[in-house]
Amino acid sequence: MGTSLGTTQHACDLRAAATSSRTTPVSPSGRKKAPYVTAGPGSSSSPFRVRTFRSLWIASVMSHFGTQVQMVGAAWLMVSLTSSEGMVALVQAAVWLPQTVFSLFAGVVADNFDRRKVMLTAQCTMFAVSVALTVLAFAGVLSPWSLLGFTFLIGCGGALNAPSWQASVGDIVPRDDIPQAVTLNAMGYNGMRSLGPALGGLIVATAGAAWAFAVNAASFIGIIFALKAWNPPATERPLPRESFAGAISGGLRYTSMSPDLQRLIFRALLFGSSAIVTPALLPVLVRDTLEGTANTFGLMLAFFGAGAVVAAAINRPLRRRFENEGVARLGFIGSAIGTLTLALSASPWICAPALLLSGCGWVLVLSILNSSTQLFSPRWVVGRVMSIYQAGAFGGMALGSLLWGWAAETAGLTATFLAAALVLALGALIGLWKPLPSVSTANLEPLNRFRTPEAKLGLTYKAGPIMVVVEYLIDTGDTEAFLQLMARRRRIRIRDGAKQWVLLRDIERPEQWSESYHVATWGDYIRHNQRRTAADAEVFDNLRLLHRGPGTPVVRRLIERQWVSSKEADTAYPVRSS
Repeated sequence: MGTSLGTTQHACDLRAAATSSRTTPVSPSGRKKAPYVTAGPGSSSSPFRVRTFRSLWIASVMSHFGTQVQMVGAAWLMVSLTSSEGMVALVQAAVWLPQTVFSLFAGVVADNFDRRKVMLTAQCTMFAVSVALTVLAFAGVLSPWSLLGFTFLIGCGGALNAPSWQASVGDIVPRDDIPQAVTLNAMGYNGMRSLGPALGGLIVATAGAAWAFAVNAASFIGIIFALKAWNPPATERPLPRESFAGAISGGLRYTSMSPDLQRLIFRALLFGSSAIVTPALLPVLVRDTLEGTANTFGLMLAFFGAGAVVAAAINRPLRRRFENEGVARLGFIGSAIGTLTLALSASPWICAPALLLSGCGWVLVLSILNSSTQLFSPRWVVGRVMSIYQAGAFGGMALGSLLWGWAAETAGLTATFLAAALVLALGALIGLWKPLPSVSTANLEPLNRFRTPEAKLGLTYKAGPIMVVVEYLIDTGDTEAFLQLMARRRRIRIRDGAKQWVLLRDIERPEQWSESYHVATWGDYIRHNQRRTAADAEVFDNLRLLHRGPGTPVVRRLIERQWVSSKEADTAYPVRSS
């Protein structure tokens, strides 16, 4: 099929554009559109100008304070109940294990149900468990295993709450403010890691662990009332909710098709599993190496939290100056140096600044990984992606707590801290080989171009399976550009729910191409198309410009039917004799 000089030149431009995932989008009319760029980390706006974020932030900070006091009480009570380093380390494992086991389930809940109600349920559950723990502690009937059980149940509530809270950040503040909102959340949380342990140690030393548990129970009241006061706009759900199996599969599929997300989650797993050695074994270090008391333990944790506050303060300037990998590498190195110092020193005056450095590295790494994961996830799947990220980070923490506890019992504290410092140093070096992705400038808001076609068969949302065929006419000279665009199209299709994707070429008419894929139901087909983001428009628009047929590429939507016998076929479709 012939083309004019203008269209031929434009096809050459598309061949060059198809080789890059960062090209400028092209509209169907051929006019270039300005790329979507989000405000960088140096944006001057503050999420605190949003009243809802401000009130929830204050309430969550108070809740974090109670959590830190409770963790000090649990850790020091375990030290008094048993001399086993492994049992002491299990307190941290009990905190983080639920985040691993139930994280993906909680992510599906966050993406398919009212997040405010989910968070209210989680907070009320943690409040009830904390009250029960307080009562039993005052009665003096807690054993090491019952203490771990209550800690695990509180962690389950946190696991249910976390993906909904993380996903809600993008619902409360504008996209440009998400990095700063995540940093403020980290600053609030880790600020309480400074104040909470110090006061927690004082409470435990003067009044006992039961009062620390009582403070934690009271801290849930504020966040419960703040959530009840929040009135988010109702979200329209024209389609039925996905099944849990389908939703879990969708989250895993999206993550598996995103190399950037895989890199972020791997680094979170590596950091969590190695950096957790400090909070997991600090009670043993204080008791055996520093020969301290509950006050000493609280003071050491306060230095760790102070380092986190420092990190939150310098996070924004660092993000202006360095790419994501540079900030994360600084965090890995800081944590490695702090952990190495703890291995070699028996002086509180040296351990305190080492803990400050470790706390600083903790926030630098986890805040950059958290905010980047959110920015690389569209809204329809952000809860599930965040849950997978948290499963990596917190799963690493749970596994690390178990491994470092076992190592401390078999090889001693010094060797354990040295080994963890080595792993953290390797984590920094890995960034030279596989660096973290830079700040995402892709517009992941819904494209909203899709209009549900009118089905003549009167299909329900559950009707299916559905097969979709898209037909193109492509000049042979544009084959390379077409194939490069289709490679990106395939990733988008599968990422958004397509199955059995294939690309076919007509043997007799080489310019005729057909793209084919399946979805389970008619509702899944509609959902698949509604997941398309503005960042995907470039690929779809450029494919249309390469199409040389009349109008746009032909789309055929077919519903599959089960096999019927020849007798049934003759009955359904009688053949007339000539």
